[in-house]
Amino acid sequence: MTTFGTWLRRGPALHLTYGGAQPRCQGVGAVRPHRLGALALSVLLAVVSAPDLAMARTLQIVAFGDSLMAGYNLPPGDDYPARLQAALRQQSLDVTVTNASVSGDTTTGGLDRLDWSVPDGTDGVLLELGANDMLRGQDPSLTKQNLSAMIGRLQARHIAVFLMGMKATPTLGADYVGRFDAIYPDLAKADGLPLDPFFLDGVAGQAKLQLADGMHPNPDGVAAMVARTAPAVAAWLKGLPAGRR
Repeated sequence: MTTFGTWLRRGPALHLTYGGAQPRCQGVGAVRPHRLGALALSVLLAVVSAPDLAMARTLQIVAFGDSLMAGYNLPPGDDYPARLQAALRQQSLDVTVTNASVSGDTTTGGLDRLDWSVPDGTDGVLLELGANDMLRGQDPSLTKQNLSAMIGRLQARHIAVFLMGMKATPTLGADYVGRFDAIYPDLAKADGLPLDPFFLDGVAGQAKLQLADGMHPNPDGVAAMVARTAPAVAAWLKGLPAGRR
């Protein structure tokens, strides 16, 4: 199986009580007039002091990709999802980034496993697939179709998507490169998604940031990728609808 390594270069309602009992649902007239001021004050204090329930839970993010996200040949904790989680938490974002990436995966494989790989309760998905399609010379129209189907399924489940783009190796020719490279910006525009145009930007072609295979990022490469992408991912998370935060 050809892998990418072969290429060279988402609140509970408040229940206010008064005098130890739930207020009866009989309108304001059920409350003694001299207690109206105290009740109003208690309500105000409860609202002001209540925690931001929409932000109380941890955001659940799934990193869904191939070997570039899976952490191919890297020590535990040096993969992109783990380092991204650490970077986001340093920005006071309560988030868990789960690594659901598979080395060698294609968009066809990703589409097949999407529903069970991304559990209910997921707030957002970092979608990074397509590189292995390119390495196999797959028709870019099929890659685009598969990615579009994945985006549609996730959005139907009210799961936000951040698209991580890829670029084709120049050796495949100008026509193929043009068709493949257009997939990600086209999908991002059509579906209103945030986009990182090239997941390996700044790492591809930099030997000091790559493993010996000349493609996959080493720990320093992952650190560079996280430093470059974390601000955009953080902005995306902060911009999610309140129901997801």
